[in-house]
Amino acid sequence: MARPTRSNDWGFPRWRAYGSERQAKPVRMCDRHGCDQPGDRPAPKSPNSPERWMFCEAHAAEYNRNWNYFEGLTAEEAAAREADERRDGSAFGQARHYQWGGAGDGTRSRDEMRALEVLELEVDAGFDDVKAAWRRLAKANHPDVKPGDGAAAQRFRAVQTAYEVLRQAEDRRAA
Repeated sequence: MARPTRSNDWGFPRWRAYGSERQAKPVRMCDRHGCDQPGDRPAPKSPNSPERWMFCEAHAAEYNRNWNYFEGLTAEEAAAREADERRDGSAFGQARHYQWGGAGDGTRSRDEMRALEVLELEVDAGFDDVKAAWRRLAKANHPDVKPGDGAAAQRFRAVQTAYEVLRQAEDRRAA
C-alpha cells in the first residue's frame, strides 16, 4: 500500500512559497485571430464596459493606436463626458498642498509649469535661473525700451506675471 504524500500547504506559516503549486496554470492566449502568443494585456471592448480583450504586446499596441475613447459620441456628448470626468477627478486637486496630487511633474503646479514656459526655461530650472531669465526678458520687452510696441508690452506683462507666480511658489516652499 502506497503511503499518501503530505502537502506542505497546510497551516500558517506556509511552508512553501506562494505560486509554487504543482498544477499547470492556464494561459490565456491572445484574442487576435491567428496569434499564438500569450494574451497578458487587457484592453476594453467598449467604453465603460467591464469586458476585456486580452492581447499580446504587439496586438495591444496596435489596438491602442486605433482606440478612440469618444468614438460614437456627438461633440456635445463628448464634452459632457469630459466635464463629468474632470469634475469627478477634481478631488485629487485637494491634495495639491502635499505636492503629489496636482498637475505638473509632481514638484510644480500647472501654473508654475506655464510660467517656466513663458520664461523659456526647462522644468528643472532653479530660482536663480528664473531671476536671470526674468531680468533678460523684462529688459528686452520693457515699454520704455520699445515704446508703442503693443506685442512687446503684452510679453512684458506675461513675463512679470510668470515671475510673480514662481516667486510666490518659491516663498511657499521656503516657509
